[in-house]
Amino acid sequence: MTFKPLSLAVAVAAGIASTSAMAQDAGVDASTNAPIVAENGTSFRGIRLEGNFGGDRFQSEGNHNDKFGYGGTIGFDGTLGERVVIGAEGSFWKPGKGNENTTALANGNSIDHKAFEEWGAAVRAGFLATPDVLIFGKAGYVNGEQRERIEGPVGNTLVYDHYRADGYQVGGGVEFSLTQGRLPVYASAQYVYSNYHGNSSRQRVMGGIGIRFK
Repeated sequence: MTFKPLSLAVAVAAGIASTSAMAQDAGVDASTNAPIVAENGTSFRGIRLEGNFGGDRFQSEGNHNDKFGYGGTIGFDGTLGERVVIGAEGSFWKPGKGNENTTALANGNSIDHKAFEEWGAAVRAGFLATPDVLIFGKAGYVNGEQRERIEGPVGNTLVYDHYRADGYQVGGGVEFSLTQGRLPVYASAQYVYSNYHGNSSRQRVMGGIGIRFK
């Protein structure tokens, strides 16, 4: 069976988003019988689309390499009372044409490890420090494309493997509401750590610009 990380990420995010949607109406104002939301009304709930950019650090075999990367996120958030925000998201990340480490081995060979795009699905929870500032943490699943190659002293390929690696992600950050209205715009800054089965990992420090649909 062919693995389809995008389909899995969307399915996981959609399932959790339905729970988040129900949570959005958990608080009710007794005097108006209306859902209780954040003071700004719409900025931190609903569907969101976000573009991301920043630094990518790929780590393997005790080494690391840094590179610029970019990606995108689609998510859904709901509110619990006036301060708590919960949600789910699916994400994509790519470090250009790949991020690569080369490590010399004691026997004169070298191992070359390269990471390509990453797909992820996560749940997140946040706290509204002010009506326009959300501080959040998140955790979830990731799947990344990787390539591993062992070369001999004269550059001949001894081992070659191209595969997809599963793992987990944890992270957190802050979002700032920039505009109000029907399509509020926000900016974000976040750190995300991904650990792949197979003794490799990735760190991302990202900025983002997004829009919400209420």
